[in-house]
Amino acid sequence: MEELIIREIRSEDAQAIEDIRVAISRQDANVDFLKLVKQHVSDGNGATSLVAQVDNKVVGYMISTTLYAGFGIRKSAWIMAIGVHPDYMGQGIGLKLANRICDIYKGKGVKSIYSSVMWDSIDVLSFFKKLGFKRSEFINLKKDL
Repeated sequence: MEELIIREIRSEDAQAIEDIRVAISRQDANVDFLKLVKQHVSDGNGATSLVAQVDNKVVGYMISTTLYAGFGIRKSAWIMAIGVHPDYMGQGIGLKLANRICDIYKGKGVKSIYSSVMWDSIDVLSFFKKLGFKRSEFINLKKDL
């Protein structure tokens, strides 16, 4: 693998992120990543979102946000989305993105980072367990509309 660069997300990364997401799962092909990425670039709320780049090509991403209050939780970070292009999976790119996100938030004084994962997504659960994530005190609630 060429040299891996991990950097802050930029607006112009939106199409590459969308292409990665579609390559992973067509289920989310209609997500407007241009809007999502622009929101995270301009948000300024202390959120950190990153891309992994190899040979000037975006091959992975991690989008996160920061929450400051709500339901008894203190300032925390939430990983909302992660993806690595299938051609680059198995090379530790996702782990490097996650470790960098954790280091950045730790430097900002954030004590906890969360993510929400479907119970049957064994590969994603395994990924987060490898990073040291475990069950939190939250129960996800849902209401179909």
